[in-house]
Formats: sequence, C-alpha cells, structure tokens
Amino acid sequence: MQDTTVVRLERDGDIAVIVHHDSARMNPLGLPFQHQLRDLLAQVRADTGIRALVLTAEGRGFCAGADLTAMGGAPADGRTLGEYTAERMEQLSNRLILDLQQLPVPVVCAVNGAAAGAGVGLALAADLTLVARSAYFYLPFLPRLGIVPDLGTTWFIERRLGRARAMGLALMGERLGARQAADWGLVWDCVDDAALRDAALSAARRLARLPAGAALEARRALDAAATHTLEQQLCYEAGRQRELVGGPDFVEGVQAFLQKREPAFAPRRPG
Repeated sequence: MQDTTVVRLERDGDIAVIVHHDSARMNPLGLPFQHQLRDLLAQVRADTGIRALVLTAEGRGFCAGADLTAMGGAPADGRTLGEYTAERMEQLSNRLILDLQQLPVPVVCAVNGAAAGAGVGLALAADLTLVARSAYFYLPFLPRLGIVPDLGTTWFIERRLGRARAMGLALMGERLGARQAADWGLVWDCVDDAALRDAALSAARRLARLPAGAALEARRALDAAATHTLEQQLCYEAGRQRELVGGPDFVEGVQAFLQKREPAFAPRRPG
C-alpha cells in the first residue's frame, strides 16, 4: 500500500520539527498536507514536553501554494467551485493558520525555498520566519489567477510591510527575494541555505527557554496594538501586568536577575 504521508514530526530535545516532504511537487498545500499538519499541530499542543516548534520543508520549495491540479470543476452537488472552495477554506485551511497562531509554544518557520501563493500565508503565520538565501516569496493570485491572496497573506503582509509594498506585491506578481524580504521587515532574518536548519533550531532553543505563555502573550498584545488607540493599549498593558506581575514566571525572573543567573521557567501545564 502506497504511503500517502507528506508531513512528519521529528523531535530535537524539547523542540518539535514538522517537515513537509512532498518535495517532488514543491510541497503544495493540498488536502492531505493540511489534514496531516493539523493533526501534528494537535500533537504538539497536547505534549507539554514540547517548548517550541520549527516548521520547514524538504527540497527546492517551501510551499508551492494551492494544489491547482486537484481543483477540478464544480462539485456534483450543485455548489459552484467558488462555494466549494470557500467552504473548504472555512472548515480546514483557515483553521490551520489559526492553529499556528493559537499554538501555546513559539513557532519558527524555516523557509527553505520558494513560498508561493498560500504558502506565503503559511510561512508568515509563524512567530519567527527565517529564510534561506535562495528562497523567495511570490503572490500570483491577482495577476495570474484573478483571485485575492488568502490564508492570511493580506493580513500579514499589510501589517509587516505597509500598504504601498503590500499592494505592489499583490498586483505586480514579482518575486520578493530572501534578502530583500529581510531588509523590508517581512521576515526575521535571511541565512545561507546550508545554515537554515541550524539557525532555526538555534532560534527555537532560545524561544524554548521563555516563560510558557510568552508566545501567546506576545501575539495577543501585538494584535491588540494593531487596532487600539495608544490610551487603549496602555490600559491593555496595565491589565496584563495586573495578571502577570507576581506570578511564578515573574518571581523566577526577578530571582534570576538578583542572583545573576539565567531564569529557569516552569514547563507548560496540561490543558
């Protein structure tokens, strides 16, 4: 029986590494990949021994975007192809991006090659995105297909790059190289191809030493800042400090500072 698994989960101590290995097809965002990735993310969430996640792929491409070869005509039940696609996005693809954004551990994405179409949204859903020097980002949606960028791509690029550059990427259909993506602030860093995995694991190990709730707190605070006035955000920050200051992580951090040592934060608790 043919193995249809296209994603695998590896462990490096308390770091989980999820690898997309459909490299012959440039790792498309097909249904098997999405289902399998969601299952693995659920395993990461449930395993309190995991303190950070690296998401990457094998081969020349990180993700080629939607599997267009699997998108045939309209389904036989009377729905249009557009209706079917939107329902599938609402039930699966969009939830995959939210899974990553709601994961209780920091997520590092190591973009090993081309990130095209919806693969851009997948790459940018991580907390830290590292790109190999040969990698690039490409949005063919509007110029080639007449559809909007999806899987959160419009949300991520507008907030990271501003409207002018986001519009240019969406409309011009030009590749954005790894070095320029880093210079523009779309990603955290650009590294040599051969150093990508080591750089991602090194970053993940640093993040794994953070307090267990740090990634969720940072995501929520920055999301709030994107819509709040300054006064509202100051109130938000004070509210979170009311909850967090005096808690076990703060106490450990203060003790480590006074004792001139690195803090040793408690692992995640179940649930």
